[in-house]
Parts: sequence; structure tokens; C-alpha cells
Amino acid sequence: MSGSKPMENVNDYIEHVKSPWGRMFYDLLFIQLDIPETPRLKILDFGSGLGVTADYYAAWHDVTAVEYNAEMIVNRFRENSYTQIHGAVEHIAAFSSNTFDVVICHNVLEYIKDQEPVFAELLRVLKPGGTLSVVKHNQYGKVFHSAVFWNDPGKALSLLKNSTSGNINFIGTQYIYSYKDAAAWSEKYGGTIKRVFGMRAFWALGQNSDVKYNDDWYRNMLELERQAADIDEYKNAAYHNHILIEKRSWTDE
Repeated sequence: MSGSKPMENVNDYIEHVKSPWGRMFYDLLFIQLDIPETPRLKILDFGSGLGVTADYYAAWHDVTAVEYNAEMIVNRFRENSYTQIHGAVEHIAAFSSNTFDVVICHNVLEYIKDQEPVFAELLRVLKPGGTLSVVKHNQYGKVFHSAVFWNDPGKALSLLKNSTSGNINFIGTQYIYSYKDAAAWSEKYGGTIKRVFGMRAFWALGQNSDVKYNDDWYRNMLELERQAADIDEYKNAAYHNHILIEKRSWTDE
């Protein structure tokens, strides 16, 4: 968040999503995902939150969204038609293997203590050749954000020493996992990491929120983030990493 306080409830989260720094996350995300309007795909959005991503892709694709927080579902974006399920990982287990062309899991695994089985399920329901899109918190980026934006070097030191000692907010406790974890799980359960992007390398570090409502600022910052997202030095320091994983076909095994 780029405001003056952490998010404490769903209303704070709605305000965040509608702000320029909230919109920029999704604008950059859709650029990086680069899902074409055709052909029509089957997409699963696990941990869909307010449904911003599900609603966006539902304009062209068949989208199933799964969200645990009932209040998020009540307040979700619903300009387009998609299937919304209230639940958690048990609903993923109910899907047949090789069902979806794209599986989306953005900033969700941080709130699950035992992450590997969920990661395995997401790859199981993905079709061979399909894409699993995972956005995760990046420990190094969280250190930067704590030290620079929140002016809290004590918290930064804690994160530097122990990546699992994350925040507790209205969603739950954060359990930060590493890129090495994601890479190991991908390999173990039939996936290959095809690309990794950085997200939020710059836009949330500035204290001046007023300038972020300026159209020129927004356009230039989005382009800066887009270009820097593929440069290792900025990628490693970004608050989020966006990992694109392709499920291997049986002939690849």
C-alpha cells in the first residue's frame, strides 16, 4: 500500500485496489501475463480476492474464481460473468486433472503455512502446455520497503534474518517462501519456470501519494516498471516476483 497505514480490513483493501498504486499492479500484471483474447481459454483464479483479475479475463474467457474470504466475494468486481466459488484448496482438489489452460495464484500462498501441497494441486489441474501464474512476495523487496517506505529498519532487520516472520493482517499471517522453493516445487510436480518478472520495484517507495494521481507520472512509472521488470538487478529488489510456469507434457518427462 502506498498510503499512510497498513491495510486492516476489506474496506482498506478496496481503497487500495482503486488507488493508482493498486491499479498499477493489475496494469503491469496484465502486460506480463499477455493472455490473448482468442482462443477462448479455461482459467482458474485461486485466491481471487476482489475478483479484479477474474473479472478482467472473463470478458473473453471462461473463468472460475475461488476465494475464502466471504466479504471479499460480496464486494467483488463483477462487470463480466464468471463462476465464483466460496472456499479454499479443497475446491481445487475437486477439479479433474488437466482442466485449465491458465491457473492464477497471486499473493495467496503467503497466507498458507503448508504451501507445497497447494502448489502441487495448482499444477495438477493445469493442462500440459498451460501456464501457472504465481505472484509472490520477495523477501529482498520487503526489506527495502520496510526500511525506506515505512522507515522501520528494525522490521527490515527482522525480515533480513528470518523470511518467515511476516506480517499479520486482516487476511492472516504471512509465510514468505523463496524463489528456490517455487523452483523446486515446479520441478517436482511437472512444471518448468519459463520467465520471472519483478513487480513494484519503484512505485510504492515514494512517500508523496498526490503525484501518483498525475497521468504523466502514472504513464511513465508504468513504462519504467515494465522495462525494469526483466532486468535482474531490479527484479531481485522488487516487492513482488511474478513467476510464469509451464506444465510439461507427458513426452517431456
